[in-house]
Amino acid sequence: MAVTVYVPSDTTACALGADEVAVEITAQARVRGIDIELVRNGSRGAFWLEPLVEVETHEGRQAFGSVTPDDVAGMFDAGFPGSCRHSTALGPVDEVTWLSRQERLTFERAGVIDPLSLDDYRAQGGYRGLERALTMSGQDIVDEIKQSGLRGRGGAAFPTGIKWQTVLDTPADEKFICCNADEGDSGTFADRLLMEADPFQLIEGMTIAGLAVGAGQGYIYLRSEYPRALRVLESTLATAREEGFLGRDIRGSGQSFDIEVRLGAGAYICGEETSMLESLEGKRGLVRFKPPLPAIEGLFGQPTVVNNVLTLGAVSTILARGAKYYEDFGTGRSRGTLTVQLAGNVRRGGLVELPFGASLREVLEDFGGGTANGRPPRAIMVGGPLGAYLPASLWDTPLDYEAMAEAGGMLGHGGVVVFDDTVDMADQARFAMEFCAVESCGKCTPCRVGSVRGMELIDKIKDNEARQSNLGLLDELCETMIDGSLCAMGGLTPIPVRSAIEHFPEDFGIADER
Repeated sequence: MAVTVYVPSDTTACALGADEVAVEITAQARVRGIDIELVRNGSRGAFWLEPLVEVETHEGRQAFGSVTPDDVAGMFDAGFPGSCRHSTALGPVDEVTWLSRQERLTFERAGVIDPLSLDDYRAQGGYRGLERALTMSGQDIVDEIKQSGLRGRGGAAFPTGIKWQTVLDTPADEKFICCNADEGDSGTFADRLLMEADPFQLIEGMTIAGLAVGAGQGYIYLRSEYPRALRVLESTLATAREEGFLGRDIRGSGQSFDIEVRLGAGAYICGEETSMLESLEGKRGLVRFKPPLPAIEGLFGQPTVVNNVLTLGAVSTILARGAKYYEDFGTGRSRGTLTVQLAGNVRRGGLVELPFGASLREVLEDFGGGTANGRPPRAIMVGGPLGAYLPASLWDTPLDYEAMAEAGGMLGHGGVVVFDDTVDMADQARFAMEFCAVESCGKCTPCRVGSVRGMELIDKIKDNEARQSNLGLLDELCETMIDGSLCAMGGLTPIPVRSAIEHFPEDFGIADER
């Protein structure tokens, strides 16, 4: 009987040699006359262990990592596939501490199943949420989402159920579900991982959203830099249609919903919902004035749900297990789980899913293992390029929306980027303004012009040119960008700038008098 061997096909795993490892495992098995079934699964998000090879045994799945093509022959010599003594052997994958300490809801199937297999997805609980949703009214589905406490995982953290209720209540001949998969924040990869490792979950969540608000068409606005995700999505969308989970008369219910993928063109600003809608309509990605809100006049002027990948992915879990189950995770008004994406100068980078409320220090030390080069960590950026730089004194802050806001930051999409003690925070503040200048859509003056002036002021401050005066001007400029920018691009850019000045004044030549 063939032994099942799993080698990830995720972008990160393949960048680290997973394709070559898969070829070598197949070749060694053939030469040695060993019958194996090679499955290209998704990644579990333990990128520091990639390529992470797994083998199905009577004792459960055994893990090997990080495997290189040169390791494979020695693994077979030691008894692979199966339990064996080799430097890459990690034992049962369920006992790998980094994974076992997590609480996986959205990513419970990631790395476990073949992402292209509908049978695998259903065997692991997939489509139970949709089956339940098909027996409910739209209002009942929306009420379930409200009760769960689910908030948007794209950054704004707006209550998902309230947004859906607005779309449901707005009369229109046509409504849309738009998935924002234009994942552009530095250090973030959770959207891509879910699409590559468990794509049917996103498809199911979007379908449930369509049933809830009465939409017949969905669009996935996908980042153009994700070619593997595109191939996976196109394959699984075709399978879902063939098996009656998309299209007309879904599973004999008489209800219809379909999904198409649309590629972005590399503009960060199209991660902003109205700019994304403009791009979907074939226009230049410019931010729209609000009101009206997209929930009332969105794509092609019709009521539109705009949620990101993780939000829609969580919907299938909520409908399958009930709002109460999901609500029991988390703290305060932050319910469910947070997907932290650990990146930067960190020893064990990857995706960590935990209930809201864990501290930043816990994530850094218990999961990240400190810095990759062993130098002391100095600053952690939370929430992407528009998030705050937090010093060690704030690393015990709970990772929930309200606590992070109180600390002067934001959770955003869950990106956590670690910097060691060699970082120049004045350079990082300048980078924030430069990023805004490059990525601004140019529609409003505070963002378009303010970011360029911000770069110039920081350069003068670094050169000790009228430092105190220019620091005052920079603060006034930040206030103008916050109050006057049309969208969050310009409105949030001052967060990293101000946090760098407040917490690391010495890098700006300011005497720390605290």
